[in-house]
Amino acid sequence: MDNKGQTSAEFILLFGGIIVVVLLAVYMYKNYMSDLSGEISSEEVREFNVELRNIGNYFK
Repeated sequence: MDNKGQTSAEFILLFGGIIVVVLLAVYMYKNYMSDLSGEISSEEVREFNVELRNIGNYFK
């Protein structure tokens, strides 16, 4: 008989589920980014910058 109350409860459950999925995605993304940053060493970045400068010299 009380369809408005049931609809409200369903919306609350739906939004709660969406919030849980978003929080899990943010947590997994945070872990992915922190693992990725540890894999890049400063030596690799330095070598990449040197190569970019060498390539840039061809266009001057």
